[in-house]
Amino acid sequence: MYKKLSLIALSLMTAFAFPSQSLAETVVERVARTGVLNVSTRINLVPFAYVNDKDKLVGYSVEIIELIRETLEAELGKDVKIKVIVDDTLDERIVSVLNREVDIACDTTFTWQRDKFVDFSLAYGISGIKVLVKQNSNLSSPESFKGKRIGIVKNILRPEAIKVIESQVKIVNLESLEQGLKAVENGKIDGFAFDGTILEGMRQTLDTPDDYKVVPDESYFKHGIACMVPEHDSTFLNLVNFTIGKMMDGYINGDSRYVGIVNRYFGEDGIVPIEPQRIKDFFETIIITREQIPPQELLTEP
Repeated sequence: MYKKLSLIALSLMTAFAFPSQSLAETVVERVARTGVLNVSTRINLVPFAYVNDKDKLVGYSVEIIELIRETLEAELGKDVKIKVIVDDTLDERIVSVLNREVDIACDTTFTWQRDKFVDFSLAYGISGIKVLVKQNSNLSSPESFKGKRIGIVKNILRPEAIKVIESQVKIVNLESLEQGLKAVENGKIDGFAFDGTILEGMRQTLDTPDDYKVVPDESYFKHGIACMVPEHDSTFLNLVNFTIGKMMDGYINGDSRYVGIVNRYFGEDGIVPIEPQRIKDFFETIIITREQIPPQELLTEP
């Protein structure tokens, strides 16, 4: 579904040609030595990671990172701080993880192509491809998109992913999410295809959000949202997965902290409301692929 990234190939060749000494040190070992967890993030992906009106970095993925930091503190028995590195493009984020310049990057879609270069955590969210269009348009069904101009971010989404709509759409390649939103506003394209959860969150940041809608109700493609970590570092990956699993189990069992985290972004009054039962069903599906968190560990806070 996604194009191979040339930057990744170049970075991989460089890594083979000039092995880094840092490869001998795991993430947990480095954090134990420095007391710092390096995190790659974007700051404009509502509701996953964004700067709020108080100039604070917040979001669902940001809270997942905070839980991981707490788990590291409990594991190491020392204070751990988060250092945020802003990587605006997917190329930059994957290369940063690949080169171990950062320890983790969340709010990322799993693909088999990316999995060749980095490892992925358990999915802690699910989304899919939808299209942002103007509210007064009749665009929604596959037939309605025939001949329309649909924007995509090049090197992120292949044209075939949109043509699965079974319409003969005209693909318009764009440089960024922000350019896609602006192109719909200006009428340069009829719709902009992207991750549906992010589109709904970003729609609400527009000057006149009610002038736009995200369609259809069911995504054209569904995909998991997860964290990327360096390959061949099972200790850190296990710690990340345990933290995510603990959050999910806590939500399912009504733990107020974890319910609060999810509801801030996806609850009835959240940014992108989702039926609670759908969230529980998704979390339970993820949990049963591993193991339910033992009660004594679920109740023990870092």
